[in-house]
Amino acid sequence: MPVAWLVWLLVSGGLGFNPQEFMNRYLGEWALNFLLLALAITPARKAFGWTFVAKYRRMIGLFAFFYAFLHLTSYVALDQVFDWAEIWNDIVKRTYITLGMISVVILTALAITSPVAIAKKVGAKRWQKLHKLAYLAGVLGCIHYLMMVKGFQIEPIIYATVLAVLLGYRTYLWNVKRAN
Repeated sequence: MPVAWLVWLLVSGGLGFNPQEFMNRYLGEWALNFLLLALAITPARKAFGWTFVAKYRRMIGLFAFFYAFLHLTSYVALDQVFDWAEIWNDIVKRTYITLGMISVVILTALAITSPVAIAKKVGAKRWQKLHKLAYLAGVLGCIHYLMMVKGFQIEPIIYATVLAVLLGYRTYLWNVKRAN
């Protein structure tokens, strides 16, 4: 639905004064929305007994990748107009671009290894270890957003707070498991 809404805004002229920036931020925010939602599934399952949500984790994670890929594509195509030298300069010069690129690389690796057949081929332990990188992608994505905005804006702080709560709960679960 977020893509359909974006297409509607594009067709109806509702993207504002800077359509490229609007699209880029919109897609990046949806990538973070889906990533945080995917990371919230285990805490929701453990805290509320919502076992049914586990079957949606892979799909939601793939949505996170999809929107991160669209966010990257928007940056490459609309912002930089495929100027690869300028893109490389941005990656090297701007830390928030570097962090965003690393996050997209991580999400790409997770999307590629998402199918059950690949998980079986890699082995459950190694697959689970690899997919814990989703937390790193979330941290990098939140830092990317915090560094990207100009001035004080509450949205990136909200995303970072939600991630901190999810990571805190995950750490709590890990400590409880270790203690037992």
